[in-house]
Amino acid sequence: MEVTTLLFYAFAIITLSAAAVMVFSKNIVHSAFALMFTLIGVAALYVLLYADFLAAAQLLVYVGGILILILFGVMLTTQGLTFSFKTTAVNVPAATVVSTAALMLLIYAFVQTDWTIAETGVRDDTVREMGMMLMGAYVLPFIVIGVLLLIAIIGAILMSTRLSAKNDGEI
Repeated sequence: MEVTTLLFYAFAIITLSAAAVMVFSKNIVHSAFALMFTLIGVAALYVLLYADFLAAAQLLVYVGGILILILFGVMLTTQGLTFSFKTTAVNVPAATVVSTAALMLLIYAFVQTDWTIAETGVRDDTVREMGMMLMGAYVLPFIVIGVLLLIAIIGAILMSTRLSAKNDGEI
């Protein structure tokens, strides 16, 4: 067995087991850290698929941004730590039927598909090609998206300063 195949199976097991821990954990901090390992495993799978840019975006946006935002939200919110929550299972029979049907459909599709193994070519530098496309044919949409994001950031800053000025005046 090749090294890339072993790495694929290792990262797939890490990703799936971390996802299971994330879903079934009752502690939200443990779920957040399991989400981190899940997202890192997905980024590693992107690297194995020669999608360098997607792997970097996965790490920067999701692990570096969204996950840190979730952790800060959990740690700055102290109200959730004082209450004890009781979880009850709702619609378990319906969820079991739908999940079993989806599993059977996936197994059927997996068995019936004629899987062909394609030879991989020489690995190209995907990030350079994407950068050339962004700065060439797609420069106008790239600039428009940048301006829209800038407007959204300025709007969020203005809204937060107005809200804090209102709250300061009420106290």
